[in-house]
Amino acid sequence: MRHIRKNDTVRVMSGDDAGKEGRVLRVIPKGDRVVVEGVNYVYKHVRPSQRYPRGGRVQKEASIHVSNVLPVCPNCGKATRVKYKIDEQGEKRRFCSGCGSHIGAAAG
Repeated sequence: MRHIRKNDTVRVMSGDDAGKEGRVLRVIPKGDRVVVEGVNYVYKHVRPSQRYPRGGRVQKEASIHVSNVLPVCPNCGKATRVKYKIDEQGEKRRFCSGCGSHIGAAAG
């Protein structure tokens, strides 16, 4: 589950939104799911409230399973699997399995 993190750019590999890219808005580790910006829109019917005075249907992103997305390498621009290596400072980091460049922040 740690190969995808919040604010990563990911590409959807399967499903109705296959081929789309977006930023990870939220990671849900308990269900192995992620919410990606602009992917898997659903309609939520809401009652009138202060936030939605007229009520109606609100369109929002729903979660998708983490196995359906791959991170996009910032260097080569391809969707890639992730390799983990210990860098010079002794920290575990994510690397692109294709070009070998560093992806995102240090492992937490």
